[in-house]
Amino acid sequence: MEKGINFKDYMARDLVTFTADMEILQAIHTLVERRISGAPVIDDHGELIGMLSEQDCREVALNAAYHGEWGGKVSEHMNPEVSTIDADASIADVAAMFLNAPCRRYPVVDGNRLVGQIRRRDVLRALAVPR
Repeated sequence: MEKGINFKDYMARDLVTFTADMEILQAIHTLVERRISGAPVIDDHGELIGMLSEQDCREVALNAAYHGEWGGKVSEHMNPEVSTIDADASIADVAAMFLNAPCRRYPVVDGNRLVGQIRRRDVLRALAVPR
């Protein structure tokens, strides 16, 4: 596998993000409007503190259907355990992570600061470029 490929050239940098204190209903509307399946949750310093997925939001909707209450903060529904890729990782490391996990995308962090996101498709694009 080509080690000189810089995966950061293929990652998304302009991301939809949420904050922990955002209303969950607003976050759900954003996911639907932007047609995305999830987004990182960051703090005031841009550090990654969790992920909010469609699955998390479906649970909110199901609960609302039974109890009639939509509400709460993103922090109450996000997953604080997030697998990430270090900004200094090699393309081989990134490809291996995708091979060994069911994830379709990973947040990319420098320290704990969110700097982007890489998808399986991005890795394929990076590896498919003729050298």
